[in-house]
Amino acid sequence: MTYMDKSIEEIHKALKEGQVTSEELIKESLEKSHKLQESCNAFVTILDDAKPVEVTDDLLSGIPYGIKDNYSTKGILSTGSSNTLKDYVPFFTATAIENLEKHGAVATNKTVLDEFGMGGTGTTGHTGTVKNPWDRTRMCAGSSAGSAAAVAAGVYPYATGSDTGDSIRKPAAYCGIVGYKPTYGMISRYGLFPFASSLDHCGVLTRNVKDAAIVTDAMKGIDKYDMTSWDSKDIHLAESLNGNVKGKKLCYIKEICDIAMYPNASDELKEHLNNFMKAIQKCQELGMEVEEISVDKTLLNAIPSVYVVISCAEATSNMSNLTGFIFGPRAEGDKWDEEMKNYRTKGFSPLIKRRFVIGSYVLQAQNKDRYFHNAQRVRRLVVDKWKELFEKYDAVILPVGTGPAKKLEGSKDILDKNTATLEDHLQIGNFGGFPSITIPDGFVSNLPVGLNITGNCYDDENVLNIAYALENAMEYKDQIAKEVE
Repeated sequence: MTYMDKSIEEIHKALKEGQVTSEELIKESLEKSHKLQESCNAFVTILDDAKPVEVTDDLLSGIPYGIKDNYSTKGILSTGSSNTLKDYVPFFTATAIENLEKHGAVATNKTVLDEFGMGGTGTTGHTGTVKNPWDRTRMCAGSSAGSAAAVAAGVYPYATGSDTGDSIRKPAAYCGIVGYKPTYGMISRYGLFPFASSLDHCGVLTRNVKDAAIVTDAMKGIDKYDMTSWDSKDIHLAESLNGNVKGKKLCYIKEICDIAMYPNASDELKEHLNNFMKAIQKCQELGMEVEEISVDKTLLNAIPSVYVVISCAEATSNMSNLTGFIFGPRAEGDKWDEEMKNYRTKGFSPLIKRRFVIGSYVLQAQNKDRYFHNAQRVRRLVVDKWKELFEKYDAVILPVGTGPAKKLEGSKDILDKNTATLEDHLQIGNFGGFPSITIPDGFVSNLPVGLNITGNCYDDENVLNIAYALENAMEYKDQIAKEVE
C-alpha cells in the first residue's frame, strides 16, 4: 500500500495506528523521487540519507516533504537552481524550514526551480527542464516547478514554494494541485534567497486546501531575523476551516473573464473560461453572492510591465552580492574585476542576464523616475483598487492563465499582449501582499486547469475557507497526476 499519495491527516492516522512507520514513508518517498527524477527532472538533490523521526500528535511528524532549492538548508546543497551556486552548502537553515523541522517534518529532496525564481516556465534551472507529470511534453510553469511536479506525482503530500509573481499558484494550476501564498510576512523570508524583496512570499503546494492550512500553520510566525514578518499566533488556519460560506461576497472581473475580450480565443481558452463559470455557479449554490465587475482596462494592461520593472530592479540589487568571491565557484581572470565579470557572464542563464540588464537600466539616474518610480506609482493604483474591492467583497475570484500547461517546445517566456492580463493578474497578489490560493477547477484537453481566490491582507482564514468550501463542492481534490496518453 502507498501512503505518499494520501492527505496529511490520513498519513498521520496511519502512523499513529501503526499501519506504517516514518522510515517506511521515507523509503516510499525516496523511491518515488528517483522514479520521478528519471521522467520529469524535478530535483536538484535527493536526500537518500533522510532519517525517520519520532511520531507525535503533531500532524506533520514523521511525514516526508520537499524543499524548493532557494531555501537555505544547513549542510545541504542549496543552489537556487543556478550555476553560480552549484556547489553552495549553507551554514544555516531558513526559518520556515526550521519551523517545519520543529514539527517533525522530514525533507527527502530539494526541488528544481527556474534560476533564482526568475521565470515562469520551469525550464531555466541549471540542472535542466522540469517536465509536467501529466504530460511530459508540457511545462509545469515556474518557478516552483519541481515542487509542483513532485506533489502532483505523489512523492509526498506537500512541498515548500516561493511566489514573487505567481510562482506557487500557476505551477499548482498546471499540475492540478493547490498552491497557497499567505499574506506577506506571515511566513518569514529569512533564509529564502531573495529575488524581489517587496514581492517575495514563502508558501506551500499541496493536494488539498486543508493540507495547505496545516503546513502554513507550522511554517508561519514572527521572526527576529525578518523585519517584515508579523505575529500571527492568533490566526489558526486549519481550525478555521468549516466550509460555512453562506453570505460571502465574491467578484470577478469582466475584462479578464469575458470571452468576448479575446477575439482570437483558442478552443482551450474557451473551455477554460467555461470551466470557470461552472465554478462560479458552484459558489452561488454554496450560498455565496458573486458579482461581475469592471476594472479600467488601462490599469489591468499595465500589470505585467509594472511587475517586470519592479522585480528586475529589485533582483539587480539583491543579487549584486553574487560575485564569486563570497561564495560560489570562483571564476578565472587576471584581475578581480575580470574574475567577477567571468563569474556573472558565464554563470547566469540568458534569461537572468536579460532581467539584470532591465533592472540596471530602469535604476539608472536618468531613467529611474520614468520607469521605476512610475512603476511604483502604478503598483499603488492597482493595490488601492483591490483594497477598494475588498471593502465590499470578501475575495476576488479569477481563472488562472489561458488554459492548461503550455507545450515545452515553442513556448517562450514572453508576453502576449492579447492575453497578458489573463496570464499575469496573479501578480496583483504580490503587489499588495494579499493572501492568494489556486485550486483545480477541471480539465481542458485532458489536462488540469485552476482558478484563484485572493482576499485582503490578514484575511487568510476567510480566503482559505472559501477555497475549502468550493474545493469540496467540486471533484478535483487530492488529484494525483495520471500521464495523458
